[in-house]
Formats: sequence, C-alpha cells, structure tokens
Amino acid sequence: MAKHRRFSDKSKADSIQSDNKTEVNEQDTTSPTKTPLDPKTILLSGTKYVYIIVAVALLSGIFTPLTVGAETENVIFGMLSILLGLGGGIVIFLGIKTQKFTTIMVCAGLGMIFGSLILIYELTNHPLIN
Repeated sequence: MAKHRRFSDKSKADSIQSDNKTEVNEQDTTSPTKTPLDPKTILLSGTKYVYIIVAVALLSGIFTPLTVGAETENVIFGMLSILLGLGGGIVIFLGIKTQKFTTIMVCAGLGMIFGSLILIYELTNHPLIN
C-alpha cells in the first residue's frame, strides 16, 4: 500500500515551488492570446484586402466609361457604393470571428450593406426611400 503525504508533511521548499507553479499556471490561463504584429503578418493581411478591393473594382465596371461612353462620375459612385457593401461584409466577418463587440460589429456591417443597397438604388433613379 502506498504511503500518502499530508499537507503538513511537506517541506517548506516543496510548498514554495508548488505555489510558484500554481501562479504560473494561473497566469497562462488568464492571459489572452495576442497576434504578432510583425511586418510580414501585416503585409500578408493587407494584401488579401487589396486583392478583394481590386477584384470588386474590376467586377463593378471600372472599364465601363472606356467601352460604352458612360459618365465617369456614375461609375466611381457605383464602385464606392459596392466597396461600402464589401466593407460591411468584412465587418460582419470580423465581428463573427472575434469575441468582443460581436453584436455591434454585425449590426454595423448590416447597416453598411443596407446603406450600399440604398445608394445603388439611388444611382439607378429608383429610390427605395421616398
């Protein structure tokens, strides 16, 4: 049969070491994980958003004034309204991904998308809100 030690049987050196281990374990569990802010991570994160913006600009008709002869102002206004909707989608994605301010970010993203929809209808001269 194994001999069990009682708390009073521990030497003082053992109790100090175990207290230090307990403090280290508590610090590890309470500290949130932080993302590194090195330039490589920031550059990689930024380039994916640049690719998305360029793709949206191309899909929204950046070459329309060159081919059809439409007004440049309308094309720029349309691109900005689509980019507003894209920004709303990104805000929703980040709001779902993070733990803080989830409801606020999702509501803000939906508001940006709804604002984009209103701007697009205003551009086509069919307003949603009279």
